[in-house]
Amino acid sequence: MKVLGKGILDDFIKRHADARLKISAWLLEAEEAMWNTPNDIKTRYVNASFLSGNRVIFNIKSNDYRLETKIDYQRQTVLIKRIGTHTEYDRWDF
Repeated sequence: MKVLGKGILDDFIKRHADARLKISAWLLEAEEAMWNTPNDIKTRYVNASFLSGNRVIFNIKSNDYRLETKIDYQRQTVLIKRIGTHTEYDRWDF
């Protein structure tokens, strides 16, 4: 998959250094993945949440952080929409 919006992750890591390894691992896996359906994601990320419009929420670092993405399966792209703490996630509007 091609991951777009990596700058959002870089900015987040600057504020939350403890997330660096987990975000880096997720990014590496996403870039190597070929997700064709939500089931392909669910196989690896059983706790991922699937929302309308091909949006997927990934739990990062044992659910300390939440990563919102938009997946285009046909174009094989992942758009990073936002990432936040669990508390911030609770305030997100969907």
